[in-house]
Amino acid sequence: MPTEAARRGVWLRLTGLALMVFVAGLIYAYFLSIPAALAVPLAFAFALEAFFFVAVVWEPPRRLWQRCFSPPALAALAAASGILPYVISAVPAGVFRWDGLASVAALAALVSFWFVLLPKNPAINLLFTAVVAAGLLAEVFEPLYGQPAPRLKLGILGDMMWTRLAMASVIGVNRFEIKGLGFLPSRDEWAAGLKNFLLFLPAGLLLGWLLDFARFNPKPFAWWQILGLALATFLGMLWVVALREEFFFRGLLLEWISGWTRSEAAGLVVSSVLFGLVHLPFRGFPNWEFALIATVAGIFYGRAYLNARSIRAAMVTHALVNTTWRVFFPG
Repeated sequence: MPTEAARRGVWLRLTGLALMVFVAGLIYAYFLSIPAALAVPLAFAFALEAFFFVAVVWEPPRRLWQRCFSPPALAALAAASGILPYVISAVPAGVFRWDGLASVAALAALVSFWFVLLPKNPAINLLFTAVVAAGLLAEVFEPLYGQPAPRLKLGILGDMMWTRLAMASVIGVNRFEIKGLGFLPSRDEWAAGLKNFLLFLPAGLLLGWLLDFARFNPKPFAWWQILGLALATFLGMLWVVALREEFFFRGLLLEWISGWTRSEAAGLVVSSVLFGLVHLPFRGFPNWEFALIATVAGIFYGRAYLNARSIRAAMVTHALVNTTWRVFFPG
């Protein structure tokens, strides 16, 4: 059992991280010319969501709440935490609606209590991942959270809440162990991720050229600006986009399908095809070119995962691919 000092240190670091997100939110709001009366609560809502997200992913707090609460209690706490950022952001922004609150609460309860109320079997597990994906692809949170100012859509808060609660439900209520869940890859995970990125690169570039999907078009920046853009993009991809997607597609689906079929090759292929299919709506449905490239990329993300037995390795490959695309092939 961790000591009281150790527990206090964990929560202090989480609070410090949330404070940094809060300050970053205020700076971002300043550049968007958002009034302080609106910027402060919105920054606080995002900081709170970041606090919850890190508490799910980072091992020390995750082990604490897993040890201290039963699955039904965790589900109840998670569902309650799901509505807080909505209330904090929507009320001062003037977009609060009681039916919106009810919808957010119902959706939060749906994913939080899924494994409490339903039996654990392959069909229910697959349906869970389908429901989580549908919530994101259908953009159900955009109209619920509203848009209080131009270029300020609050639906991203709902997306963050939805995936965070789904992750907490899997590891806290279902007690399914995600291999390599965390933010910082080890040396072996970096190596596996980089190796599979380099293996994917020729195939990805060839596919992009054949499908006329992406053209080499780096922004006209100085080298140090490009380096800074690449680093910021990579970290954002690694710790948010890649982490969430690899959690579900490699940490869950690849493992589940491999177990059901008793074949890692089947798990790798099927999870990669599913990964490709969820990219069909990108820039207009159906975007088969992007779906095909995402499927091929998914094979290499899955290889990285299997090489290191860790989603952090897959996150590295995924983040490197996305960063290369965003920095050198924008458009």
